[in-house]
Amino acid sequence: MKLLSALISGLVFGIGISISGMMDPAKVLNFFDIAGTWDPSLAFVMGGALVVTFFGYRIVLKRSKPMFGDYFHVPESKMIDRRLIGGSALFGVGWGIAGFCPGAAIPALGTGRWEVALFLAAAIAGFALRRIFAPAQKAAVS
Repeated sequence: MKLLSALISGLVFGIGISISGMMDPAKVLNFFDIAGTWDPSLAFVMGGALVVTFFGYRIVLKRSKPMFGDYFHVPESKMIDRRLIGGSALFGVGWGIAGFCPGAAIPALGTGRWEVALFLAAAIAGFALRRIFAPAQKAAVS
């Protein structure tokens, strides 16, 4: 049941990304081109995600534990440090250069574009390098 739930969640996410057009890096990059061909649709996609997350967390976190897990994986720290700011900046710069974020690039693999595969390979390499060179962080439990 856990795998079926993950599959359905992934399909809903992928369909949403596809319908919103966020698999197209040009659409994403146009959001950042405020002085040129600005396209505000990404702001609406992010706003919709924020609304769902705002209410969803309040409903789900009332449970004692997740349906298919022993505990919720929620960050314990609320501290804003240089690692958080640096990682956020690096993510944003990469997103602005490539026009993909990892979440949208996974369903975009279905388009068959080599750029998507290259982006995901680079992202996976970055994740691996982080694990090699940065100290492990303790798992969050709530």
